[in-house]
Amino acid sequence: MSPIPNPLPAWLRNYRKDALGADLTAGLIVTVLVIPQSLAYALLAGLPPQVGLYVSIFPVLAYALLGSSMVQAVGPVAITALMTYAALTPLAVPASPEYLVLAATLALISGLMLLTCGALRLGFLAQLLSRPVISGFISGSAILIVISQIKHLLGLSPQGTSNWQVLAELLRQLPHSHWPTLAIGVPAFLMLVFVRAGLGRILPSLGMGAGKAAAMVRLMPLLVVLLATLAVVAFDLDHERGVAVVGAVTEGLPPFRFFIPAYDIVQVLIVPAAVLALIGMVQGLSMAQALAIKRRERVDANAELLGLGAANVVAAFYGGMPVGGGLSRSAVNVAAGAQTPLASIVSAVAMIVVVAGAAHCFARLPLAVLAATIVIAAGSMIDLDGLRRAWAYDRADGLAWLGTAGGVLFLGLEIGIGLGVLLSMGTLLLRASSPHIALIGRIPGSEHFRNIERHHVDTIPGVLFVRIDESLFFGNLGAVELRLDQALAQMPETRHVVLVMSAVNRLDATAVECLGELDRDLVERGSRLHLAEVKGPVQDRLKHSDFWAALSGEVFLSANDAFERLGHCS
Repeated sequence: MSPIPNPLPAWLRNYRKDALGADLTAGLIVTVLVIPQSLAYALLAGLPPQVGLYVSIFPVLAYALLGSSMVQAVGPVAITALMTYAALTPLAVPASPEYLVLAATLALISGLMLLTCGALRLGFLAQLLSRPVISGFISGSAILIVISQIKHLLGLSPQGTSNWQVLAELLRQLPHSHWPTLAIGVPAFLMLVFVRAGLGRILPSLGMGAGKAAAMVRLMPLLVVLLATLAVVAFDLDHERGVAVVGAVTEGLPPFRFFIPAYDIVQVLIVPAAVLALIGMVQGLSMAQALAIKRRERVDANAELLGLGAANVVAAFYGGMPVGGGLSRSAVNVAAGAQTPLASIVSAVAMIVVVAGAAHCFARLPLAVLAATIVIAAGSMIDLDGLRRAWAYDRADGLAWLGTAGGVLFLGLEIGIGLGVLLSMGTLLLRASSPHIALIGRIPGSEHFRNIERHHVDTIPGVLFVRIDESLFFGNLGAVELRLDQALAQMPETRHVVLVMSAVNRLDATAVECLGELDRDLVERGSRLHLAEVKGPVQDRLKHSDFWAALSGEVFLSANDAFERLGHCS
């Protein structure tokens, strides 16, 4: 009989006792620090604030048991919240019963998609988007997040069907900003900017240790929220001055609500859910891999998809808000000293205590301060350095960044990410269809071959060595044929053409036919076609083609062998 498989995850089966203290401490610290963030992202998604706390419990447990990252923290995140709001506001009024059902359905469908991708081992799909496209999408989304939160900082209620109409209305209403709200929100915003920009450098210069300084920087946002809330309570700013606050936060654990979505709802949400799953996949895997590299660990991309998918499915039934791998949550988790997913489990258990007995404490938390925390977090996600680097290195990547960000800003999240995928694929096809083709010769006194336009090399009269630095397929054969025709026109006395195929990893059927046509054309000119440095897998395929048997020339093991043989024949 085969042994019964152990259902416990590997990290728990091999748990080190010396990590227990660090995990317990980290779990408690994360719980305290992410409470304001969880409330804020729920409101950003158009959901009741307690939903952000709900999805910080059971979805976290699901990911801890199925994911492979040791320290990535899952929960409500800014991009996911914005995408939820953008997808659902055309369909229902935010925070309405219909809206809650749609949000839960969105989490369920995207979670099932991620689970399916993980089960089918499709983690490679996360590579569909290039880094500039991902950066452009996140940057564009971050700008939209900032625009959506300005109204809370100003205490205004602008009307508009798009973010740009809202922004225009905000500018028009700016002189009528609510001054008590500004008195709360602006100092909080400036304090958070100072904490992020300068406090981490100032404290060590005053003699504070690096560890304590980092802890102080992490705790300061919570202190800002606490002081603002105390000010609202002390001066009764919500009742006397009309400062907007979170409002009643329902206490108690989230109820389990199993449901099967209606077919018409699935039809409406299938595309937004697919976009949400793709972005969640890319963001979650990127974060997990970055953290693993820093900790010299490894992550399983497919296990990550299973963990993220399970977290969203659980979120659909316990809370009803899509979740993902959070950048700031994970950073707090790492900074707090987390060693294993036990830290996330401790955080989830501690959140149960908060939800069950302390949720009412957040009712008078001012929305302006939550908006300030979101604006600061979103501002850090606008990656202009990424645009600068992409533009300096490759204009195509820079245009992909701008195209994706512009698509998000002016056409919407779904069209923006679709445009990003098209730009990624378009850039790839553009590069593949314009391969680098070099005429090469041998460096004197060596067996190395280099471009005749870049190096002083030896050549053989009547022999043309051509290196193609790309796999050959129907899309780039025109460029290859044009370059060869140009070279042959410049060297009409050519008797031998040697294709150096060291960089050719694959040929499609069209490429093989074109090589056969090239061979026949050279024979008619009185020349012969030779191949050199053909890779094993490529040669295995060519042996089954008519071209291989009909080749007029020889197949050389190396370019140097061809140079020696043809040099003696010249």
